[in-house]
Amino acid sequence: MGIKEKIESLRNELHEHNRRYYIEDAPVISDYEFDVLLKELESLEDAHPEYADPNSPSVRVGGGITKSFNTVEHRYPMLSLSNSYSLEEIQEWITRVQKSTPEATFVCELKYDGVAIGIRYENGVLVQAVTRGDGSQGDEITANVRTIRSIPLKLTGEYPKDFEIRGEIVMPHAAFNSLNDKRMAAGLPTFANPRNCASGTLKLQDSSEVASRGLDAYLYYVLPEGVVSPSHAGAIRAAGDMGFKVPLEKNRFIQECDSIDQIMDFIGHWDTARKDLPFDIDGIVIKVDSYSAQQELGFTAKSPRWATAYKFKTERVSTVLNEVTYQVGRTGAITPVANLEPVWLGGTTVKRASLHNSDQIELLDLYLGDRVYVEKGGEIIPKVVGVDLEKRAVDAVQVNFILECPECATSLVRKDGEAQHYCPNTESCPPQVSGRIEHYISRKAMDIAGIGSETVQLFVEKGLIRHPGDLYSLTYDALIELEGFKEKSVQNILEGILQSKKVPFERVLFGLGIRHVGATVAKKLAKHFGSMFALAEASIEEITTVDSMGEVIAREVHGYFRSEKNAIVLDALVDAGIQMETFQTEESINESPITGAKIVVSGVFERFSRNELKDTIEKYGGQNVGSISGKTNYLVAGEGMGPSKLKKAASLGVPILSEQDFIELLGL
Repeated sequence: MGIKEKIESLRNELHEHNRRYYIEDAPVISDYEFDVLLKELESLEDAHPEYADPNSPSVRVGGGITKSFNTVEHRYPMLSLSNSYSLEEIQEWITRVQKSTPEATFVCELKYDGVAIGIRYENGVLVQAVTRGDGSQGDEITANVRTIRSIPLKLTGEYPKDFEIRGEIVMPHAAFNSLNDKRMAAGLPTFANPRNCASGTLKLQDSSEVASRGLDAYLYYVLPEGVVSPSHAGAIRAAGDMGFKVPLEKNRFIQECDSIDQIMDFIGHWDTARKDLPFDIDGIVIKVDSYSAQQELGFTAKSPRWATAYKFKTERVSTVLNEVTYQVGRTGAITPVANLEPVWLGGTTVKRASLHNSDQIELLDLYLGDRVYVEKGGEIIPKVVGVDLEKRAVDAVQVNFILECPECATSLVRKDGEAQHYCPNTESCPPQVSGRIEHYISRKAMDIAGIGSETVQLFVEKGLIRHPGDLYSLTYDALIELEGFKEKSVQNILEGILQSKKVPFERVLFGLGIRHVGATVAKKLAKHFGSMFALAEASIEEITTVDSMGEVIAREVHGYFRSEKNAIVLDALVDAGIQMETFQTEESINESPITGAKIVVSGVFERFSRNELKDTIEKYGGQNVGSISGKTNYLVAGEGMGPSKLKKAASLGVPILSEQDFIELLGL
């Protein structure tokens, strides 16, 4: 046997062992024996680079560096699914489908909480892997995907010449916990949850690091539809025969159903059993099985009519309340925080949860040592929602809201009609001073690169800055003396400060951190008054004439400009050359398809952040509104929006646009 044949034989043998181990969970050789074969292959490949193959099992260990990821257009759009937390709405969807397509049967699958991926194969070998991106295009991460051992590099059996398979890349709990343990031991920040970890891992530039993190994948959608089977369930079975790790019927990861009762039983089973899975799922996907029936049902503007998802309701766990501490925000607002016995909740270990304000503490009637119930608001922010009174100790100590600022000992105040307590020591309370500066330099405000929160705190501690205006007085000589500051980092900071002088007035106004003045309010005020000077002279009555400006906002804005200490900050900013007036920096768009339209934006988007979408709407003459009514012209719907909004929009006949629909409408 020649060298080339020997290399190919070893590759085929190792591909087979990978398939048996990672896909079938039925290895026939030991890890040691596998490693011996792999080392032999690597040695031969190193000695004979002319026989290199990107799909060799040796690439599983990674080693390549990708400096940037190319953007690739999807052959077939990667659409999102409609979803609901209501079993009644799922039943209604099934009934609608059966009424429209009486012969329809269904397939139920797990909704993996991972990263969507599309992988293309030609002649049985992996040639390209692309992330979902905005649904029409994504990032090519082929080198990183090759390192995931449950994704075959070469297929077995019969397969189409050129096709795509899609699924989810997940981070198993064991791999996630192991990685976080290592990072904690090394003094590195830990990952929040497995999904975020998987997403971040796939974007690493070093493929060897990707290989070390233990990612897994489940693949479940073969494109084009019908290329290997006339049904979805059949296509999944065919993909399994090709060597893919697919959802298996024997594990009940997938099930064919022909009735509502069967579908409800599948959902009910996994609502409980999901806690025992080695990876996270956040719901169940229900699809019409027949591809011809799918084509008959078609698509809405946002999603296919032949598929939907049931999302599991928020998980609730109980744990022990150890302590209540208090955070001071940049406005002086005091937020109580519950410090808890660590507990696993919704894919993360929860140690802290917001208690919001004194009213919430009083409502919950909290005592130290209480066993409390914790949920995740919107499946993101942990919050305490109740107390198990039967388990309260007889000698437990009641939690009483503090009377003084925990940072500067100033007596707290609470304005009439407000839930929040505040520290009034705005000038000297350290978290307030640092918080205002951090807000000023943030991306949505002045976007000053090179300065993080720790750097701000250091500058405040050293007495270099007391307010945003002081940033423009920082010098190279002062910064280079600070421990850990090198020439390059100092230059980056000073350059970032210099560039901030070009930031438009509306963002400067937002960056001042006036209470109740967010980015949208700042934009409206800037547009109406045109300059900081005109706004400073405006009366409360004049400010309330601006669209959506109530008296509460008007009083805060008016009061800000009547403060002597704020006048010092503004003078410093003027002296530094910060933009204090609105300038026309680009050609105005006189007419567009959304000029004058009232538009609601809801959900999470791929290409744009929600704020960027709203900015685009205003740029093109549209008007952002917060709620759906008969006067609403469009609903721009992203992932995770509430089903009630969709239902209301549909009932009122409001056109529903996906992110891609919106992009196409404006020709972006």
